[in-house]
Amino acid sequence: MNKREQLAQWTSLVADTGDLDMISAVAPEDATTNPSLLLAAARDDRYRDLLDQASELAAALGHAGEIDWLTDTSACLAGQAILERVPGLVSTEVDARLSFDTRATVEKGRRLISIYRELDVDPSRILIKIAGTWEGIRAAQILEEEGTRCNVTLVFNQTQALAAAEAGATLISPFVGRIYDWHLKNGMQINHPDEDPGVLSVREIFNTFKARGLDTIVMGASFRNADQIEALAGCDKLTISPALLEELAGRDGSLTRILDPELVAPDNNWHPVNEALFRWQMNDDPMACDLLADGIRRFAKDQLALEALLK
Repeated sequence: MNKREQLAQWTSLVADTGDLDMISAVAPEDATTNPSLLLAAARDDRYRDLLDQASELAAALGHAGEIDWLTDTSACLAGQAILERVPGLVSTEVDARLSFDTRATVEKGRRLISIYRELDVDPSRILIKIAGTWEGIRAAQILEEEGTRCNVTLVFNQTQALAAAEAGATLISPFVGRIYDWHLKNGMQINHPDEDPGVLSVREIFNTFKARGLDTIVMGASFRNADQIEALAGCDKLTISPALLEELAGRDGSLTRILDPELVAPDNNWHPVNEALFRWQMNDDPMACDLLADGIRRFAKDQLALEALLK
């Protein structure tokens, strides 16, 4: 077996792309999208019909020409098309500009699910993707209590991860590559995945969740190279670009399982993360603080670009 096949024995493989042809080619279990990926797809002439359909759907729902409805219908139509190509789930992201507004995030999540219902898409196959702010995590808690599953994204440290898991989030997305980039930029020498702060962060989160009996799925994201992926073999899910999935498929040799819940000792001596602790530990972590803010700004910028394109 090649290394992709070996990895798939322990880890659910997710395609990190909005390119429908690529998704069909790499045949993942699930797929994730974000404003950046949807913008790239919207600029591709192959998907021009999708933009026209989004306009028609918004009009049919009584919101012709309303830009926020156009972006929502386009995201859901993309999600519907992706679900025709994968057997599992798709993540659809809430507008990043709502990252500090719990009520608005909940309302957006409800709207996205309602659009999926209009498209006859099973809501249980949808993850509403929400930034890992305190307000976003509270929104995820409300949506989960209503039966809508959530993916808390832009996770850069254990505090965010634990707060999301304790809130009942179905899944979290810790960003390996952006943590790696931040440390490189700040002068760290990283010669091996076992020294990579991004890899080590996901390992710590995974082991802590399993030790505490937290059911939230850990899905490592944002990889810079295939070695980082191999170093997280056994993680619940990994969302991977088509190029890296193909690279793994071209690698031979034995792959070692790194993460295994059966090898994690239970930890019953812990306390939940409250708001004061969350805000302090984020404030006290320059990397997580920088990257969360930067990630929200980037996604918001691409959301604006998508809106301009749809206009």
